Order: sequence, then structure tokens, then C-alpha cells
Amino acid sequence: MVIKVFLASSSGSTAIKKKQQDVVAFLEALKVDYTELDIACNEQNRMWMRQNVPEEKKPPNGIPLPPQIFNEESYCGDYDTFFDAKEDNLVYAFLGLPPPPGSKEAVQAQEHIMQNGTHAEENPDESVKHNGDAQGEEEGQTGDEEEGEGGEADDEGTELETSRGEDLAEEEEKEAVEETDEEAQEEEEEEQEEEELQQLEDQDEQGSEEEEEDLEGTQAEEEAE
Repeated sequence: MVIKVFLASSSGSTAIKKKQQDVVAFLEALKVDYTELDIACNEQNRMWMRQNVPEEKKPPNGIPLPPQIFNEESYCGDYDTFFDAKEDNLVYAFLGLPPPPGSKEAVQAQEHIMQNGTHAEENPDESVKHNGDAQGEEEGQTGDEEEGEGGEADDEGTELETSRGEDLAEEEEKEAVEETDEEAQEEEEEEQEEEELQQLEDQDEQGSEEEEEDLEGTQAEEEAE
């Protein structure tokens, strides 16, 4: 695998020149084999670089600037992504190369493997089995708890409905008794009114009869005279 670094030897930009020098100097310090491809003097290199940089990695104007780094035909990244990988000690992963034994990146990878452990990988079937059994037991316990909670909730709901039904029955009974008492009282009042009217009518009739008798007696006396 050959690392390709696309550069512009005659670039007038000081920033681009510095970025190119940083990439080359770091690769040489790591003793990584690479090839420089000049896009300023070779039109084919320039066109190949532009065509093989992914669209999502191109700047808004669509023209990628050097340095651009490839591993054979695979795109690795530009200076910014290279710099981030260097800061994180992940340059070999960035380049798609295995880290050499004893390097910081190799030590980090080994520590990562040790932290994650290998027991689950050695016996994946047993791990899945134990996890499945434990999960099944937890689900069964959860289901029993939910069922128990549901039964208690149903009992409480039934008791509440029964209590409400009894309260409603008592209220209806009270209302019925009150209505009966009111009706009886109204009937008594009506009977009393009828009796009073009857007494008044009787008194009126009696008064009329007495007046008639008095009138008849007066007429008889007059005739006798």
C-alpha cells in the first residue's frame, strides 16, 4: 500500500505550503512510505485528485486544495482531518495502516481491547444464553409484578365502584323519602284549605238563611200591622 500526498510545488499560498510541509515532515518522522504527486506541474495529477475527493469532503466551491492524502485509491482526508488524527494519536488509522508494535497508537488499541475484555468474545453462545435467561427471569418477575399491581388496582377499582354505588343508593333513598314527606305535607295543606273553604261556605250559607228568616219575619210583622 502506497500513501499518496498531492501537493502544489509552486503554490503562492504560504498557508498551503506550511500545511504541505507539516504533512510530509510528520510522515517522514513516522518513517511511513509515501509518494508526492505534484498538481501544479502535472495536469493528470490535478484532475485525478479532484475527481477522487468525495463530494461531501469538497469545499463549497467544489475545488479541493492541497494537501490531499490517499492510500492507493482510497481517500484518507485533507490537512484538517490529518491534523485531528495526529492530535488523537490515530495517524495510522487515518492512513489505513496497521500501527507498528510499541507505538502510542498500538498501545492505545491494546488498552482498549483489555478494557473491553475478551470473555464475551471467547464464549458468545454462553454469554447470549446467560443474558437471555437473566432477561427472561427479569421479564417474568416484571410480568408478575405488573399482574399483581393490576389485580390490586382492579380490587381497588371494584371497591371504589361499590362504595360509589352505595352512596348513590343512599342519596336516592333520601331523595325519595324527602319527596314522599313533601307530597304528604302538600296533601295535608290542601285538605286543610278545603276544610277551611268548606267552613266558610257553610258559614255563608248559614248567614244567608238567617238573613232570609229575619227578612221573612219582618215582612210578616208588617203584614200583620
